[in-house]
Amino acid sequence: MSTAAQLMVKCLENEGVTVVFGLPGEENIRFIQALAASDIRYVLTRHEQAAAFMAEMYGRVTGRAAVVSATLGPGAINMQLGVADATTNSTPMVAISAQVGQDRQYKESHQYVDLVSMFAPITRWAAGVPTARAIPEMFRKAFKVAETERPAAVYLAVPEHIDVDAADYSDLTPLPRNVVRADAPAPRQVERAVDILRNAKRPVVLAGHGAARSNATAALIRFSEELGIQVANSFHGKGVMPDDHPNSIGTLGFMRHDYVNFGFDNADVVIAVGYELQEFDPVRINPSGDKEIIHIHRFPAEVDAHYSVSVGIIGEIGDSLNAVADALAGHRFNDTGDAPGSGLLAEEFARGQQDSRFPLAPQRVVADVRAALGRCDVVLVDTGATKMWMARLYPTYEPNTCLVSNGLSTMGFALPGALGVKLARPEVKVLAVVGDGAFMMNSQEIETAVRERIPLVVLIWDDGGYGLIEWKMDLELGEHHYVSFDNPDVVSYAESFGAKGYRITSADELLPTLKAALDDDGVTLISCPVDYSENLRLTDRLGELDETL
Repeated sequence: MSTAAQLMVKCLENEGVTVVFGLPGEENIRFIQALAASDIRYVLTRHEQAAAFMAEMYGRVTGRAAVVSATLGPGAINMQLGVADATTNSTPMVAISAQVGQDRQYKESHQYVDLVSMFAPITRWAAGVPTARAIPEMFRKAFKVAETERPAAVYLAVPEHIDVDAADYSDLTPLPRNVVRADAPAPRQVERAVDILRNAKRPVVLAGHGAARSNATAALIRFSEELGIQVANSFHGKGVMPDDHPNSIGTLGFMRHDYVNFGFDNADVVIAVGYELQEFDPVRINPSGDKEIIHIHRFPAEVDAHYSVSVGIIGEIGDSLNAVADALAGHRFNDTGDAPGSGLLAEEFARGQQDSRFPLAPQRVVADVRAALGRCDVVLVDTGATKMWMARLYPTYEPNTCLVSNGLSTMGFALPGALGVKLARPEVKVLAVVGDGAFMMNSQEIETAVRERIPLVVLIWDDGGYGLIEWKMDLELGEHHYVSFDNPDVVSYAESFGAKGYRITSADELLPTLKAALDDDGVTLISCPVDYSENLRLTDRLGELDETL
């Protein structure tokens, strides 16, 4: 005997799903019952948005579509932000919700909204399941679409009449998985790229999110070393080129002309490796639109006036890099020299290590976080001023070990996302770095972490306001408005859930507190006051450098 609900769970098991994040509802209780009878772990969350962020970050570090589940109407709508974040961050996810039965979708009805139409713009594919007999095909398609060359979220609406369907569907079985493989790079395109590089004087590589997803680090290092080309990472590509490699020039994506940008100013060719336009605007690296661009990815480039591709090599990224390196064997770009601004980032980091002020300088917090975490440990950095400081300054040595949202730049993802990462990679330490504004958006998931016994540490950068918006207002308006707020006693708040809480009262307390918390097998929150007066000092300093270099 296999009911429709049980058939759905069998399809999930067939896809290798081991965990589902979500909240149950009245219209999917039999699906939840079938999950409870399976080996799939159901993580009950306190908000559907948080559940979607957990699934997104689980998929981000595994490369496999994770599953978020919700009820119909408000439950499904709540999870939309995390679904949109997954799609814009090129992350695989399968979102499943209940829906009213087809017998009342044609009229005004309690809790009915057209969910498929609402999810269509924020997913790669959105559909309603019309009949139980469509489940094997639709579930297989959902995972296939989610895990294509450019991963994204997909959405399935399951009407309540399918959830209650008690007919025997034992004659239906899940369809076999068929994984799409990238083609080998086209020899003619490799030749065209080689022709451009043979005539280049100052090429530079930008490694993006696609390079991280493709595990292209080894091929990228070989390419850089054999040809003598410097490499910058995007925020999403952090760690693809290890920051301690001599050819690394840092991370590109800050809101102003940063040290790393100087490496692109005089470049005549940009080799974009796995870069996607939603990571940041290409006008930042090609303001005049006059640089030649070699696009190396698993799919063609988007059209943009400042990203006019001279040649595109479509295929497995590592294979493409190796093919170009082989064809250019013996050719080196000896006159590249150090990029202008090279070493300035390291100097800023070193100054931060020694800064003993209180509240803490952002540079000191970044330095202490780096000292507390191992090379393969994972930090999730929420959106705000925290992201600006961590993404540009935090040295990263492995892909997907410093995770940000840079497609949608969503606030509130890091704390719940850390639960997903810890379940996906239980062997590493996981830290969520959040501003106090972002923390309160999904702070309730501390209870989920405690109840589910998912060890993690939350570090709050406490400044009593929306620091990035204040920074932007002060830069462009010379004043700021409506960016300040009051916080609860977050240490007592965490302790009320059964977590541990610490309040930093001097600069020398942060590092030992972080180390102790990360060594603990529980849930810990650390509240750290931060001096964001450094924000304007940084942009003023960068502006002065921009004028002189």
